[in-house]
Amino acid sequence: MTTLRQPYYELSPEVYAAFVQASKALERSELDLSLIELVYLRVSQINGCAFCLEMHSKALRKQGVEQVKLDALAGWRVSQHFSDRERAALAWAEDVTDIARTRAEDAVYEPLLAYFSAKEISELTFAISLMNAFNRLAVSMRM
Repeated sequence: MTTLRQPYYELSPEVYAAFVQASKALERSELDLSLIELVYLRVSQINGCAFCLEMHSKALRKQGVEQVKLDALAGWRVSQHFSDRERAALAWAEDVTDIARTRAEDAVYEPLLAYFSAKEISELTFAISLMNAFNRLAVSMRM
């Protein structure tokens, strides 16, 4: 068990509140909430955020996503449990999460165009970016 390094949500309440507001705005977006949560869960897997893994797994189960799909998430590329739309979103989530290495190349971006509107791509990218920010806070501060 680790100890919280700094209670960042108390020390910077206005900034934290803005993050929460962004999250709530994404919940009202055109994207399906289960897709957003699935992306949040995959990003959190990559970043190793145990707190977020538990939270988003629980949210997905509450939405009716089967445990077998959650179990297969890390292997989504070879699993039959994911739609082409979900695959495009997950590929983009992985690429944006590791942007220093991947550079978010066209080969990963272009498949999004077949499944998402421009606004949905924007919202998806915001969701990925927001979850990366939340993960970095939680992991670095040992939440």
